Amino acid sequence: MKLSGAAAVVTGGASGLGEAASRALSQEGVKVAIFDLNAEKGEQVANEVGGVFAKVDVTDDASVDAGFAAARAAHGQERILINCAGRGNSFKTAGRNRETGEAYHFPVDDFERIVLLNLVGTFRCIAKSAKGMLDLDPLADGERGSIVNTASVAAIDGQMGQAAYASSKNGIVGLTLPVARDLMRDGIRVNTIMPGIFNTPLFATMKPEMRDKLAATVPFPKRLGDPEEFAGLALELCRNSYMNGESIRLDGAIRMAPR
Repeated sequence: MKLSGAAAVVTGGASGLGEAASRALSQEGVKVAIFDLNAEKGEQVANEVGGVFAKVDVTDDASVDAGFAAARAAHGQERILINCAGRGNSFKTAGRNRETGEAYHFPVDDFERIVLLNLVGTFRCIAKSAKGMLDLDPLADGERGSIVNTASVAAIDGQMGQAAYASSKNGIVGLTLPVARDLMRDGIRVNTIMPGIFNTPLFATMKPEMRDKLAATVPFPKRLGDPEEFAGLALELCRNSYMNGESIRLDGAIRMAPR
């Protein structure tokens, strides 16, 4: 797919991996719309990339509909969707408080919130974007659009406390091929990136010694991933029309330990 001149929507596009993707798309001449809950940062990044911002909650149908309407009013129907919105939490499935000995279990409401955000939110944006792409004129090979999702290596080797996060990300991996097959006759490709440990704002708050310890667990190169490396792969998945239905680890060959 030729990127220059195309329209794109990036969810979670105001920070971290999403921000890197937004900036990389803009540098390729793509018209970028950023969906995020952080209005201040979203407006800032949108202004810097010459795009538009919409405050969007991907867990809410009306919010997502309004975001797509605003993006399409500014740039036309998107050919590219990059899903980066999401977050994690950490809580053991069940255990005992070390101080009191009292038994507890993972708060089910918190589990549901993560799944609704990471998995259902991703699918909601896929479905609504793909519906709009159906009306686009086909390009070479009949291609109409490219969708790139963000999962995590935790989808395969989730650690202790990551039951909600890992299962939500595994769900994204699980939907990639079926959705690609659903959309194959309409020329819409679907791929997923599974990042390892990346230098996002979450890790910026850590003490340097903790960051160094994490970096040392990566086989090679022994460092945190650069968000621009994620963005580079996302753009390649959009460019390369033969990439479809794939979930790709981007992790320096790391395999996460149990804890």
